Amino acid sequence: MAATTNATQEFVPIKEVRDGIAILKDGGMRAILLCSSINFSLKSEDERNAILMQFQDFLNSLDFSIEILVQSRKLDIRPYIALLEEQRTKQVNDLMKIQVREYIEFIKNFTENTNIMTKHFFIVVPYSPTTLGIGKASGLLSSLGIGAKKTATDTKSSADTDFEESRSQLEERLSIVEQGMIRSGIRVARLGTEEVVELFYKAFNPGETEKPIKVN
Repeated sequence: MAATTNATQEFVPIKEVRDGIAILKDGGMRAILLCSSINFSLKSEDERNAILMQFQDFLNSLDFSIEILVQSRKLDIRPYIALLEEQRTKQVNDLMKIQVREYIEFIKNFTENTNIMTKHFFIVVPYSPTTLGIGKASGLLSSLGIGAKKTATDTKSSADTDFEESRSQLEERLSIVEQGMIRSGIRVARLGTEEVVELFYKAFNPGETEKPIKVN
């Protein structure tokens, strides 16, 4: 079992999720925004053109790449059914109990015969820090005993500093994307650590029951 788990982890490019940021094994960082949708059918032609032009201007203004992800999942109706069952047990009127039970059966039959899907829209904002190596020049310093060896504390401190610097750059990109989305009439919410872990868990386990992510 352990060998299988290790083999699976080798195919996952994520090293850890920290402060809502997915840190890849190659040092890259990814932040994820959950976006609301816009119903174009309820917009006038002028409104549609304005939205499209604003979104086009936003894309053209970017000097870094982003990834737009649409995730479609079958709606999990079980929490709603459980709520109805709870309400049915609280009813003191027999007629109301019958009506609630019939409604529950209707919902079950309807969802079983109709493929009801939920869609979530995400924007993945990347940042890959540039690492500058000292190269062969450090060999001369090392041979002369000038180069100081880094202790475990120094390495940890350096890693924390690098993370904060990279996160600052990523935050700037997030701010640009958020403002562009808002100007296009789209609400956004940045995913925290738990939400990012849940998103990737669902991506790698598509057959399991879903728990929809909400925009506050």
